[in-house]
Amino acid sequence: MSSGAVLLRIADDGRIVECSARAADLLGRSREEAVGRTVAELMGGGKGTTGRGTLPAALGAVSVRPVVSGATLTWEVCEEQGDGTTARDLAILRTLFVHSPIGLSVLDGDLRIVRARCGMRSAAPGTDGSLAGQEFSEVLGVEDPEKERAVARRVLLTGEPALQRVVRAVPKNGMGRPVDYFMSYVRLEGVDGEVLGLVAWALDVTVHERAMRRLKLLEKVRATVGERLEVVAVCQELVEAVVPAFTGIVVVEVIEDVIRGEEPPLAPVDQDVPLRRAAFKGLISAHPVGDVRQLPDGTPFSRALSDLRPRLVTVTKDSPWLSADPARADAIIRSDAHSLIVAPLTVRGQALGVVSFYRHRDEEPFDEDDIALTSDLCAHAALCIDNARRFTRERTIAATIKRRLLPQPASAPSTMDVAPMHIPGPGGGGAWFDVIELAGGRTALVLGDVVGRGIATATTMGQLRTVIHALAALDLEPNELMARLSDTAAQLASERAALPAGDPLHREPLTAGCLIAVYDAVDQTCTLVRAGLSEPYLVRPGGDAKSVPAPGGPVLAGTDRAPFPATEIPLPAGSILAVGNEDLLHREPGLRDVLREGAKLPMDELCDTLAYTLRDRHETEKLLLLARATGLPANQVLTVPLAEDLAAVPEARAAVHGQLAAWDIGAEEAFTTELIVSELVANALRYGAPPYRLRLIFDERLTCEVRDAGDSVPHLKHARAIDEGGRGLFIVASIANGWGIRYHAQGKTVWAQQCLGTAGQM
Repeated sequence: MSSGAVLLRIADDGRIVECSARAADLLGRSREEAVGRTVAELMGGGKGTTGRGTLPAALGAVSVRPVVSGATLTWEVCEEQGDGTTARDLAILRTLFVHSPIGLSVLDGDLRIVRARCGMRSAAPGTDGSLAGQEFSEVLGVEDPEKERAVARRVLLTGEPALQRVVRAVPKNGMGRPVDYFMSYVRLEGVDGEVLGLVAWALDVTVHERAMRRLKLLEKVRATVGERLEVVAVCQELVEAVVPAFTGIVVVEVIEDVIRGEEPPLAPVDQDVPLRRAAFKGLISAHPVGDVRQLPDGTPFSRALSDLRPRLVTVTKDSPWLSADPARADAIIRSDAHSLIVAPLTVRGQALGVVSFYRHRDEEPFDEDDIALTSDLCAHAALCIDNARRFTRERTIAATIKRRLLPQPASAPSTMDVAPMHIPGPGGGGAWFDVIELAGGRTALVLGDVVGRGIATATTMGQLRTVIHALAALDLEPNELMARLSDTAAQLASERAALPAGDPLHREPLTAGCLIAVYDAVDQTCTLVRAGLSEPYLVRPGGDAKSVPAPGGPVLAGTDRAPFPATEIPLPAGSILAVGNEDLLHREPGLRDVLREGAKLPMDELCDTLAYTLRDRHETEKLLLLARATGLPANQVLTVPLAEDLAAVPEARAAVHGQLAAWDIGAEEAFTTELIVSELVANALRYGAPPYRLRLIFDERLTCEVRDAGDSVPHLKHARAIDEGGRGLFIVASIANGWGIRYHAQGKTVWAQQCLGTAGQM
């Protein structure tokens, strides 16, 4: 038995040395009267006293215990409750059961209530005995009573407490909102270890749990909505995140101009502005996803776009605004929707669209707190939609710029059949190609790729293309052309790095790869130079296919200043050379098979077949340039070794005259050609070094080339009237359609071109 408060403290000789107020009240004596008297006097009502009876009778049940302090022995008389509980314990229990905000219950072994203090909203308020005998889980109204009984029985059996479990209780009459509790069970044991039952307490945490659910939902939306930079995809991510966690039906409608990337309108939005149903999740959709229509006037949806305020609407069959949109009204009624929140999608006072949240059937209606939550959800979704809209607009601009900068359809070179296979990636990219006709039956194939996407990438691509065309006109060797292109890219990169730190382009390094292949249709060779891109792939006329082992140089604008080695390979007529911005042909065996098996197909058809093989692989931009060599027939080329004196001039004129007659060149054009040949040969003999060679090439143009081993640089001079010479190149430049100089490892070639009329066609 446990002792309670000390009533009396008695000395060893029986005199009372201390008396509590409680004891004085029970004895009917003042504390001054009690102290100093013996217990016998108090019990017997001795001299001058009138005791109320014996000490136990007056004080009730007491316990006496010795207390030793040094050499002194005293006795303490303590008030003892009949059930072993002290007064303090009873006071604590009474306070808990009367004033505690926690729903506190004592349960017996059958989980029935012995005593309860109901701080539970789902149960009727109770005091001692009002709920006695009732089954606890039924009084609480938990959603799953069997599960709750199993937990309580396990605590009874094992003695291991079950603490702070979240349990939902539903009102018995179906009215009102569900309530969330922190439920705890502790086994109640007697002094001798006997299991007496359970102590259960329930703490109402409905507000806390709802706040946590709202916070988790908002965190989920912020984590999952906006992963893709597409307006419709963002809307779909929103409905996936909130259904069914927050509501059962969601409709997202976005202004059509926003879908296309246009600037959103300011509020209030005109009634004739069309909206697209971008996403839906629920039971019955009034209109299919993707449908574009105007919002009817006089509805919560049009009002939300007018003032950009969310609104909570109770939906009934008699709601007056339902008649404005019969299809929507039918879907709402058939879905048994009863509560609606309409929230605008808005940024910076501009309207992007509207989101409709419906609760239906047994879902609890929305409240004011839900309006605040939907506003937060839609604010995040609106930012993501606006980002996607801006990305769409930038992608459209970048694609337009790139489309304008890429080669436009033009006459294909007669010595090569060229076709590109282009698969645009998301957001565009910086891949490009060029086919540049050079003098002497040569064609330059250029394929490049600027890392990145967007407007900056497209403009950088255009700058590099412009440089390529300007340098190609100088007739540089492929490795020299690549080196000058790399210098230009490095200059562009340094300009980008010098931009202000706040400029987004300042943080984007410029990196680009390029491959240049120059095909000589007369010699049927191809000179390759590559910077960063993968090795080209070659399919020979006999079907043999393999990668071309061409050593690569550093990427353009990189820190590596290593030279760009050139590789020359034979390229007979009928061969197909494939170059790409990605290592597609080495990574995809199926593409190599298609290329080998379809080597004789028309080039456009072969590109389509390759694209079909790569279907559904559009995660990055892919560009594959195919070129089939056709060569130049030997009868369209005249090669004449030249003597080392001026006698070579008439010999060259005579050889050219005969060949032009065989090619059926008109007399006027033939005279011009003979004059060009005379001047070029005379210049070579006067300023160059042997050996000398004349070559006449007839394809779409007539090209005259004179090669010598000298290192002198020819200059175009404007001779005076009294000068006897110095007019050779001036005459050539005046009568030819174009002229130039091409340098070799030893010597140079001076060439001039004529554009022929229809009379000179073979």
